[in-house]
Amino acid sequence: MFPRPVDEYEPDPTWAHFDLFSRVRESIYAVPAHFRSATTIDGLAATDLHTLNQVLGVAIEDQVVATLNELRSYWDPEKDYQTYSFYRQAQVFPDVLLKADRNGEDIILGIELKGWYLLSKEEEPNFRFTTTPSACAPADMLVVVPWALDKVVSGSPIVFKPFVVSARYAAEFRNHWWSQVRDARSDTAIESPTVLAPYPSSKDRIADKPVHDGGGNFGRIARTGLLDDYVEMTLETSLSGIPTKAWVAFLKRFGQ
Repeated sequence: MFPRPVDEYEPDPTWAHFDLFSRVRESIYAVPAHFRSATTIDGLAATDLHTLNQVLGVAIEDQVVATLNELRSYWDPEKDYQTYSFYRQAQVFPDVLLKADRNGEDIILGIELKGWYLLSKEEEPNFRFTTTPSACAPADMLVVVPWALDKVVSGSPIVFKPFVVSARYAAEFRNHWWSQVRDARSDTAIESPTVLAPYPSSKDRIADKPVHDGGGNFGRIARTGLLDDYVEMTLETSLSGIPTKAWVAFLKRFGQ
């Protein structure tokens, strides 16, 4: 029966780094309380706010990684991993690696990190995640971090409770939804690359591809239902005393 429980894709509890994995996951949830940004936005027209997702998205994700490294005492309280840090990498899955040094191959786990600007007109995270399940290690996570400006239309970015799920489970869920659940009249088959191991190079083909995708929607995780409860809860987040969904409706009305 599908979907299978997420914990089927967690590392084996006997894995040497299982406790570290658990602490890292908890640290991700602690990021909002410790996140700080030196970026300040001012003078942007309300109707242009939707552009912030492109303008600041990467910077927000970089700052989340920096925050995780600052939370070392959370995920490494016994100082067993002093040589390890979180490193961001470009154009390859996953976005972030916990490893011994930037150029080394001693990798413990990976994080596919996605920012979600809460006032975007889509009212949901609009990223695509197309990585094939076999490219995901058991400890790899897909993490969505919602963010907004502290004064709604100006100020510095602040982040809110993230969505955390097994990356492999998200990939399996996506494929199942695409081929078995959605109402489709076209071919629902998916072509998967042959991936021998996680943490591929940028030259490796790791993306699943649908045989037919006329709307270009394959990989839009938010449309699969996996995040439905989380998105609904997060859109109730209060910004200056007003629910986020009310701000989005207001900005849509005035041409965002």
